[in-house]
Amino acid sequence: MTSILTNNAAMAALQTLRTLDANMQDTQARVSSGLRVGGASDNAAYWSIATTMRSDNMALSSVQDALGLGAAKIDTAYSAMESAIEVVKEMKAKVVAATEEGVDKNKIQEEIDQLQEQLASISESASFSGQNWIAGGVDTSDNAAGNPQEVTVVSGFIRDSNGNVSVSTTAYSLDATTVGGMTVLFGGDATGAIDPDSGILGSVSTTYDAVVDWNNNGVLGETAAEIDTFSIANLDITGLTTAGMQEALALVEYGLQQMTSAAAALGSISMRIGMQEDFVAGLTDSIDSGIGRLVDADMNEESTRLKALQTQQQLAIQSLSIANTSSESILTLFRQ
Repeated sequence: MTSILTNNAAMAALQTLRTLDANMQDTQARVSSGLRVGGASDNAAYWSIATTMRSDNMALSSVQDALGLGAAKIDTAYSAMESAIEVVKEMKAKVVAATEEGVDKNKIQEEIDQLQEQLASISESASFSGQNWIAGGVDTSDNAAGNPQEVTVVSGFIRDSNGNVSVSTTAYSLDATTVGGMTVLFGGDATGAIDPDSGILGSVSTTYDAVVDWNNNGVLGETAAEIDTFSIANLDITGLTTAGMQEALALVEYGLQQMTSAAAALGSISMRIGMQEDFVAGLTDSIDSGIGRLVDADMNEESTRLKALQTQQQLAIQSLSIANTSSESILTLFRQ
């Protein structure tokens, strides 16, 4: 039946055109954004996962920055500790040289004095971003043995299976009091300033035998010495030069061993942070890839679909035009 009030063919063609237009809009949105899931309305589950993982990746980016800052602090401390070790090696050589009979110990002591001042200079200068991990910087003066001050470096961001999040840290002990386990050249006082009477260089490291008068005051006895202040020129060891030099050598060797141990600890934590940096970088890339698999559009597929929809749209427009012209044929009946 032909009707001038209802054109079923035109309505069918119009409905098809509307559907094609809607599909065209969706496809064009995917092509322009590059996303198959651009909002929760596209796929609520995938959009939720992608949004959460993007926020985690932003947190990991901050972890990378924190790792870089921590690595810089540790590298600064390690470099300073290495320099200090070289200075103490030189002091050790000077003490050995002073054992030779006839050597002017005062002249050698002048060189040792300069080396001691260099140790102080290295200790004071080893600061990065206001923190010094080998001398002062934090309060270590009142820490009991076995309970040293700790500094931390952010090393990771964790999300467990229950959705709980946390930040992991790597700790390093700034020990200025534990005999045989100190990790700093000098400790820090309550204000964070260098405490010259603590740490590997500033604390009492060895006690001289009763035959050695360290202060050259004519009174023999148990006299303690520190690496940053000892003086071989003041040894009153008439006839006992070998014994006195052995004591001085033992003092320097003790400090050298402690400094080597501390440098090894810094090197180990530096290696761990380097590995963590590589892991975090790889993890970030993996998360990015996983998000892409969930929400990214296949551009080859979308471009092909867009071309097909454009063709279908043109055909639908032609179909609608034909359906509309069919009603015009009725007018010929009224012209006759």
